[in-house]
Amino acid sequence: MNRQADAFNSATTPPILETACLSAGFDSSGARLLRHHTNAVYLLPQPGAVVKITRRGTRLPRIRRTLELAGELVALHVPVTGPYPGIVQPMTVHGHHVTFWTAIDPVRAPHAADLAYPLHQLHNTRIPTGLDLQRLDPFAAVSRSLARTSLLDDEERDFLTDYAGRLAKEYERLEYAGSARLIHGDAHHSNALVSAGGPVLADLESACMGHVEWDLTTLAVHCERFGHPSSEYDEFADCYGRDIRNWPGYTTLKAVRELRMITTNSWKAQADTPAAHEVHRRIDGLRAGVLDQPWNLL
Repeated sequence: MNRQADAFNSATTPPILETACLSAGFDSSGARLLRHHTNAVYLLPQPGAVVKITRRGTRLPRIRRTLELAGELVALHVPVTGPYPGIVQPMTVHGHHVTFWTAIDPVRAPHAADLAYPLHQLHNTRIPTGLDLQRLDPFAAVSRSLARTSLLDDEERDFLTDYAGRLAKEYERLEYAGSARLIHGDAHHSNALVSAGGPVLADLESACMGHVEWDLTTLAVHCERFGHPSSEYDEFADCYGRDIRNWPGYTTLKAVRELRMITTNSWKAQADTPAAHEVHRRIDGLRAGVLDQPWNLL
């Protein structure tokens, strides 16, 4: 494998950005990098667009489905970021899929409670007719990540595989408060924006059919692991109308969510980087049974 050719970092994505912007009729010279992790995300101040570049291997049907879903939700007045109008997308440049989104001008950083109204609206939206959404399958994602990673040693991989097997049995016994519906799939602070008109959800790539408990647990995990005060999730629970921490299945679903976060980052992180060290540290904590260890945000 040519690791240099497959590298996905802030040095390799600008040429992809430039090519895609030329195709869209935009000038990329003023682009500002917002984030470089799952996707490379750039802001084009003019014309007010956000450009997302995927890693190689990202499935094109998933990108198309995300664009279609976002467009449908915007039309239904659900507070989400929408595709930038007037562009034929997605584009594919050297194996990377590129999408353009309407930029949101944030007025402040989001708090957990800011996600309550958008999530409630999303969870209560009828799936648009003809939109083929996959069902949530966290253990399939875990298996794909463990097969894909080169970061873990054999002991770490064996431990996570065994741990996933034990959790899967508990997961199958969970009883939910309602039926499966549209969920965000990755609901947390970094996937929300607060504009002058109010908060909106972003990054719908993980949207799927599932139980709302997954979204509510995801946000709770981010609050607990990344240093947010417990009062912040209290406020979210009050605004949303439910405190997931009181649900009997919370401990199990929290463990499943955290496992998926660890394994996903295990294939995204490059060896001998701060991200790689954080993945190893999280696994060490899990193996030691330290379930309240603060995590560093990746």
